[in-house]
Amino acid sequence: MGGEGAVAAEPTIRGKIDRFGTAIGTGRRKTSVARVRISDGDGKLTVNGRDMKEYFTLERDQEMVLAPLKATDSLGKVDVWVKVNGGGPTGQTGAVLLGIARALQVRNPGLHHILSEGGYLTRDGRMVERKKYGLKKARRSFQFSKR
Repeated sequence: MGGEGAVAAEPTIRGKIDRFGTAIGTGRRKTSVARVRISDGDGKLTVNGRDMKEYFTLERDQEMVLAPLKATDSLGKVDVWVKVNGGGPTGQTGAVLLGIARALQVRNPGLHHILSEGGYLTRDGRMVERKKYGLKKARRSFQFSKR
């Protein structure tokens, strides 16, 4: 019953490598979608045609985007090109993070363990709850008046 003889299940790889050898990964979070392409290079990170530090102005967002690259020692060794749309800054950051992690995993499936340990391959399924009729917001009711 011990884990010694157990063979780990083959990881699901969500991404692909195009004919030019560029790894492609798609990341989603809330209503944001990020299409990420990773190729060999000198560490250039472009988001929607702008530099990453220019696009994500918050330090927290910059750290989150770079986290999977740092964890896999890929920072400065690969060029990352990102096209992201929809949602706000936090959702876009989460989408880019997942897209980068998936693209890295496609390039080198051996990195799966490091990426999953760090939680970079997990899709955050939390979405905004829809507004219901008769209510002010999704759950917020109108103020009750006794008189």
